[in-house]
Amino acid sequence: MTAKLETRSEPDGTLNVALKGRWQTGRKNPSGINANQLLSASGIKRLQFDSRRLDGWDSSLVVFLSALAEQCASSGVDVDPEGLPPGARRLLSLSRAVPPKTNASVTHDQLSLLARIGERGLRAGQTVTATLEFIGELVLSVIRLIKGKARLRGVDVLEVVQECGWQALPIVSLISILVGLILAFMGAVQLRMFGAQIYVADLVGIGMAREMGAVMTGVIMAGRTGAAFAANLGTMQVNEEIDALQTLGVSPMDYLVLPRMAAMVLMMPLLCIYADFMGILGGMLVGVGAFDISSTQYLDRTFSALTLTHIGIGVFKGVIFGGIVAFCGCMQGLHCGRSAAAVGNATTSAVVIAIVYIVVADGLFAVLTNIIGI
Repeated sequence: MTAKLETRSEPDGTLNVALKGRWQTGRKNPSGINANQLLSASGIKRLQFDSRRLDGWDSSLVVFLSALAEQCASSGVDVDPEGLPPGARRLLSLSRAVPPKTNASVTHDQLSLLARIGERGLRAGQTVTATLEFIGELVLSVIRLIKGKARLRGVDVLEVVQECGWQALPIVSLISILVGLILAFMGAVQLRMFGAQIYVADLVGIGMAREMGAVMTGVIMAGRTGAAFAANLGTMQVNEEIDALQTLGVSPMDYLVLPRMAAMVLMMPLLCIYADFMGILGGMLVGVGAFDISSTQYLDRTFSALTLTHIGIGVFKGVIFGGIVAFCGCMQGLHCGRSAAAVGNATTSAVVIAIVYIVVADGLFAVLTNIIGI
């Protein structure tokens, strides 16, 4: 049954309004009758309601009653809400309790250039301070670990090792093989002009061992594991689990950060060695399949070009890059805000900052190794 209104005028100037049917159509006025039509009769001094035959209602009834009450107030007609459903009466009184805001348009004051520079500088200073504080807490936690006083569970380390170790092998394999394929193809095309395509094995082997294996593995782990660290710790921050640990006297650095740092530092060198092997395999596929180089020649040139120095540089980079990934992920997670949006921002920041730090660190390694002569 649709919403209906029935009115009856009393001699004393009272207008009885009977609400019938279901006021649940989602429209402002399902009955199609507005306030002006109800109050069009002359001599109306009081308005009262009868909702005994009302089958159901929703917010559309409250909207209609609010408009009717405003019209009655402007016309000097008293409204008696006693005949309305209790819920509708409460909502109607609540709508009257808070007057509508006037001039509520949002204005944004445009800051001057100097003020914007100052704000950026203050935020940068706060970021640097937070980073230094995190580094200091991490150093103290490592010292406690060396002294045997850190609350670190071995099972947590093994769990993170599983997450950032063998579970990362498929994506590391795919990316490393593709990088090896690209290096081999680009190098062989150029070297073939001089009849020296056999040296593509040297290019791929040294390039993967010194640079690409560690860098690509670091970028992969930043997007995969670093983001997971930030999201995990950020969610714990939102759920106040980290506050609970501090209340219980458990250091979040010992219980949450150290296992992740230890697992990443342990597993990244192994992943780098694996990435080097897969990259060399990808280069061999191109050399053997597209440039008529036998597998024996390719492997012989690779073993003669690679030295322990090249491999050691890549492994050492893997250790540093693993620490960077875990550091950025954990720091952004612990400094996360208290909302779901803050968790997303922390995850994005962890990935971006880790990749930037990895590229900067790789550039510094390139300069240092050139100065040292290795």
